[in-house]
Amino acid sequence: MTQRGQYGGRKVREGTVVSDKMEKTVLVAIEWNIRHRLYQKTIRRVKRLMAHDERNEAHLGDRVRVIESRPVSRHKRWRVVDVLTRAELPEVAPGSIDLELLGEVKREEAPEEIAAPAVVEADAVSAAALTAAAEAQRVETAEPAPEEAPAAEASPEVEAAAAEELAEATEPEEPAAAPDEAKARK
Repeated sequence: MTQRGQYGGRKVREGTVVSDKMEKTVLVAIEWNIRHRLYQKTIRRVKRLMAHDERNEAHLGDRVRVIESRPVSRHKRWRVVDVLTRAELPEVAPGSIDLELLGEVKREEAPEEIAAPAVVEADAVSAAALTAAAEAQRVETAEPAPEEAPAAEASPEVEAAAAEELAEATEPEEPAAAPDEAKARK
């Protein structure tokens, strides 16, 4: 009986290593194109094989030649024979690449900017916060801002009155007239 070919008649395939995370095992993707019988469209087929790599020579992206062999484990039926070409992958981990070099500057917001604004009680409102709230309302309604005194000169009575006005403005109005009208109609 004569052996056929270099590998004794065993199937030989060439593919790309898609995973080398296991010890002495690589996952090799074999690609080929076929024509559909009816529609004559070229279809790309991919088969992923687990191959035994005794010396851990093959790495991610390498082009390798595998041959079929006896079962080495539950899924391994192939063995790496040659590493045909080495992949030129960067040695720097993707997380440590400087984003400014890539032109993808990512702004990191401070936690104060991310947090939702808290509800402020009328007791804790300062004069500066009240003037800022009044300014915001004037800007929304497009009213001209009158000349204001500095916030440091505001007396406690003025602050209390402003706090009450703000609390009244933020409270929803209750329809007090609606029940009286309903009684009057009956």
